[in-house]
Amino acid sequence: MIGAGSIGFTRHLMTDILTVPELTDTVFALMDINAENLRMVSALCKRDIKANHLAAKVETYRDLRKAIAGADYVICMIRQGGLEAFEGDIDIPLKYGVDQCVGDTLAPGGIMYAQRTIPALLEICRHIREVAKPGALFFNYSNPMAMNTWACNEYGMVPTIGLCHGVQGAHWQITRCIERWAKAQGLLEEDATLHRRDVDVIAAGINHQTWFIEAKWKGMDFIPLLPELFAEHPQYSQTEKVRVDVLKRFGYYSTESNGHLSEYLPWYRKRPSEIKKWIDLDNWIHGETGGYLRVCTEGRNWFVTDFPNWMKEEPPVISAERRSEEHGSYIIEALETGRLYRGHFNVVNEGHITNLPDGCVIEIPGYVDGNGINMPVVGDLPLACAATCSASIRVQEMSVEAAVTGDVQLLKQAMLHDPLTAAVCDSEEVWQMADEMLVAQQRWLPQYAEEAPLAAARLKAHEKEGTRVRLKTTRGAARLKVRTVKEMGRDKASARANASAADKGKMTKAV
Repeated sequence: MIGAGSIGFTRHLMTDILTVPELTDTVFALMDINAENLRMVSALCKRDIKANHLAAKVETYRDLRKAIAGADYVICMIRQGGLEAFEGDIDIPLKYGVDQCVGDTLAPGGIMYAQRTIPALLEICRHIREVAKPGALFFNYSNPMAMNTWACNEYGMVPTIGLCHGVQGAHWQITRCIERWAKAQGLLEEDATLHRRDVDVIAAGINHQTWFIEAKWKGMDFIPLLPELFAEHPQYSQTEKVRVDVLKRFGYYSTESNGHLSEYLPWYRKRPSEIKKWIDLDNWIHGETGGYLRVCTEGRNWFVTDFPNWMKEEPPVISAERRSEEHGSYIIEALETGRLYRGHFNVVNEGHITNLPDGCVIEIPGYVDGNGINMPVVGDLPLACAATCSASIRVQEMSVEAAVTGDVQLLKQAMLHDPLTAAVCDSEEVWQMADEMLVAQQRWLPQYAEEAPLAAARLKAHEKEGTRVRLKTTRGAARLKVRTVKEMGRDKASARANASAADKGKMTKAV
């Protein structure tokens, strides 16, 4: 597990794997460059294993190559540059009018995140090729998911699968809408509930822009009904306004959260005065400016402060009932035991979605058993969905190439073609914004070692000549203050839930 100082992912994925009887003797090699984060997370993991009387072992490493040596599976959850770089992904684009909620998948934040992360992932891939067990599988949880998985498969030359929980969350929403409809039709008792397993779905597209092209319950096709069901839902009609509007225009529901989706499209965050009508501040994931940065910062601050109390609490019982919906453990279980698992995975398109380019990374249903990971052909996406995905794919393609080659011109062209950036910035603003982000983040950008000083010189020349574009002084249309540890302490249960969550979007209250 690389980037194992991530408390949410590491501990949850480990306990998920250990719920499988055949995997209770797994050896977990936890690696992180941050010694203190690694110490805290590994202490919790070792305590959990001991308390549950399992044969599993936890080893800790600061050396990447030693951690990977002999591995059957490598799981990556790194955040290259940490929260410091993440802050620049949000704050610098704001000065140019680009207001992002998450900033880790597309738009300037996601593009720069790829520039930082891909060189690190290619280094991981090199060690996998050289010292992991032959055929070792690489699971990538790090965003930007599609770009990272693309780079690892094409340039890292390691079989890599990207894993995300967006499909599961949206699947639950569709299930709740169908449940509500069925009760109104007298087809379900008022106290009955549906599980998402009761609703058969097929989602296809690219990560965070995946579309439900099939949704069936008891043989009934609900795709034509979804626009009405979501528009009438008392919660989703308020918290998912972007998604409901796209559903109304496209006819298909997006897997991704309201805040995420709003920053991949050119229509919803282009004018600051209108952003608030499309979002909901009940939860960051519905569109808060820099919301993900805020909750990650709060979660890390709380964990560091509250860690001694975590070690004093009763260790969790590792059991099948507490297993999460993250795909990773189920894929490993299927490959190791032969049990069948179906999920939605990020893989290289090889004719699976026929109207998206081969070679890009898509998210589609897959089946895993003892024979391997099997990805069926989906066919064509609906044209509007394909058009939206295609625009993002070309931005991803340029971003990946730039990250691998250190080509500044290509990096700027990627930002120029990004849908949200193009809706807000003119070409000179894009060029200057890219230069400013390169200079601010150069310590994490080894491929731009020669270009970053040139970018700094250009910025200085603009300042001297009076040709620098006018910057905006703003915290964004919907920015909330990062809470102090003292403020979070007023609701310790909520603070701990945030700090320990692998999917921070689940902080939304369920209906």
